[in-house]
Amino acid sequence: MHLLKPLYLFPLIVLALVLGVAGGWVRIGYLGMMVPGTAANHGILMVGGFLGTLISLERAMVMKNRIWLLIPLLSGLSIPALLLVPGWPAFGHGLLLAASLGLMVIMYLQSVRHPVIYQYVMTMGAALWMAGNFVLLYSGFVPAAVPWWMGFILFTIVGERLELSKFLPTPKSAKNGLIVLLALFFIGIWIPFHRYGNWLMGTVAIMISFWLLHFDMAKIASKKADQFKYIGIGLRVGYVWLTLHGIALCFFEPHALYYDLYIHTFFLGFTFSMIWAHAPIILPMVLNIRQNPYHPILWIGWAVFQLSLLGRIVFSLIGLPEWRTFFGMLNGWTILGMFVLMAVITVIKIIFSQRELGTVKRFK
Repeated sequence: MHLLKPLYLFPLIVLALVLGVAGGWVRIGYLGMMVPGTAANHGILMVGGFLGTLISLERAMVMKNRIWLLIPLLSGLSIPALLLVPGWPAFGHGLLLAASLGLMVIMYLQSVRHPVIYQYVMTMGAALWMAGNFVLLYSGFVPAAVPWWMGFILFTIVGERLELSKFLPTPKSAKNGLIVLLALFFIGIWIPFHRYGNWLMGTVAIMISFWLLHFDMAKIASKKADQFKYIGIGLRVGYVWLTLHGIALCFFEPHALYYDLYIHTFFLGFTFSMIWAHAPIILPMVLNIRQNPYHPILWIGWAVFQLSLLGRIVFSLIGLPEWRTFFGMLNGWTILGMFVLMAVITVIKIIFSQRELGTVKRFK
């Protein structure tokens, strides 16, 4: 187990992201990076390979025993399993199911150790990921698993926000109201999707976004400076995307690109806004380093990401496929570019810190 380190697992997360983006490009009509199998497995690579492995690694880092790092390893290994064994997709799907079961065990143990509401919410998120992966393994139909995966991400993020905002004087009635909303979202997943489930999930998503905009500590952080402002504004913009996701669910079902609209307002607009905002906090913990990847230059990449995604959504709505493809391509490159930029910032900070440490030792 000494050979199992978080840094060794991170390349699997990066691989899932790159291949997932490449598959998304093919699906939207941009053929600049064609990798066999990525288009068909685009959603699985992004949700299971990338997000599932990242979240599992984050939660496994809290555990004392390194054996729990096997959970994100299972999730990460689903990536080569899906692409290198294309004739047997159940193998990759099974690895994701095993990883989600492992994450459920981790969250259960953490909730036993700390029996508080945000732990229960995140545990429920892990259970929803498991349910979605079971649906995928049983049916082989990705759209059937998507609502469960959305629940996984939503419950995980809401749980983390409740944890980070636990010292705010939030009224008990407001917290209870949020739990009711999450319960209604769960019910919406169970209801046949193209009848009332989309209306219930969409309405609840809008109400949860309003709750987060009003009660989450991002409201306070956005008024501060530097990194706090970057995190606060990033989170609040993500909550606005959650509102747009709810609107898409409720009112755009007749649109030809309805599936694309409600999927990407959530997984790109909401989820990636959360990733950009949480990166200065999460990545140092996951990689076990002191330096964080924040620098004011990230604002540029963040703005290009938001504007390119908005362009993709707008041109999808008005029916201009060439522009939709262009902005989708730009959005994908921006996602990859943001991670490269954060990596460069981190490396530069590490180099400068080592030089400063060497200078201090010489003076001593």
